[in-house]
Amino acid sequence: MVHLAKLSESLGFSHVWVGDSHLIWREAYVNLAAAALSTSRVVLGTGVTNVLTRDPSVVASAFATLQEAYPGRLILGLGLGDSAVETMGRKQARLADFELAVNRIRELMAGQDVRIDTTTLRLKHGPHQRVPIYFAASGPKMLELAGRIADGVIVLVGVDPPRVRQAIEAIGVGARAAGRALGDIDLVLWVPCAVADAGAREVVKAHVARVVVHPLPYTLAPDEQKVVDEIRRAYNYYQHMDPRASQAMVVPDWLVDTFAVAGTAAECRAAVQRLQGTGINQIAIIPYGAGGGDREATLRRFASAVMGA
Repeated sequence: MVHLAKLSESLGFSHVWVGDSHLIWREAYVNLAAAALSTSRVVLGTGVTNVLTRDPSVVASAFATLQEAYPGRLILGLGLGDSAVETMGRKQARLADFELAVNRIRELMAGQDVRIDTTTLRLKHGPHQRVPIYFAASGPKMLELAGRIADGVIVLVGVDPPRVRQAIEAIGVGARAAGRALGDIDLVLWVPCAVADAGAREVVKAHVARVVVHPLPYTLAPDEQKVVDEIRRAYNYYQHMDPRASQAMVVPDWLVDTFAVAGTAAECRAAVQRLQGTGINQIAIIPYGAGGGDREATLRRFASAVMGA
C-alpha cells in the first residue's frame, strides 16, 4: 500500500484512499500513517471505515492524531459498514445511528464534550481542527443524508452518466433540505479500473458485483436484476473484491462497462470523457492488474492514457 501511495503521488494523482476491512485486508489506520509518512502532497482518506467495528471515539482519536501529524492531508471516509461488518456476522448501521455517530465524531474532534448513555466523552489530544468527512453512498436515503451533512460523497453507482446524474440529484435533494449548495459538496465517483489490451474486464468483475448488490438510486433493467439475484446468492465477503471471487464468476461481460472503467487505454479514456459534465469532481479508481500487469501497471497506464502523465 505504501509503495502504491508513493507511486500515485509521483504520477500526479491527488488522493489516495485506503480500504478498511480488518479481517481481509491489512490494518487501514496503520497504512494511512505509513502512507502519509512516505508522501508529501497527496490527500489520504479511508475508503471507507465504519462506526461499528470502529467506535466513534476511536475514529475521532485516530483522525485527530493523523491530522495533528499531517495537517490538511486527511479525509475521513465513512460508510454504513460492508465487508468489515459482514465478515464478523454483523449488519450495517442504521441511518439514524450512523448520523448520530458522525455528529459525535465531529464534536469530539472539535474538543467538545459528548454525552452518551453511561458517561461523558472528551478527546484530550489533537489540534481540534475539522477533518472533512465523506460518506460512501449508493442508495437514495444514504445519498440524501450525505447531501444534508457530509463534506463530500463517495458515489458508488457505476459509470453510466445518466445514472450518475440520478445519484447526484439525490444528493441535491438532501443538500436543499439542509439549505446547502450542491456545489459545496465534493463529489467523488468510486470506479473499479483495469487498463490492458486483454483481460481488463474480467479482473474487475468482483468489484462490479460489490457495487450492484447494494441499494441504488435507480431501477435496474430486468436482465441486470436477474444477474444481481445470482450475485447475491454467490456472494462471499471473505472474497470481497477478489478477482477470483465466486461472485465474480456470475458477472457477464456486458454488465462491466456500466459499472467499471476497464479495457484498453483508448476505451478507458473514452469512458472517463463520457463522465465529464455529470458534476463529478473526482474519479477515484480502484486499480486491478490485468494483461500480465499488476495494480502498479494499471496506475501507470491510467495516468498515461487519461491524465497525460
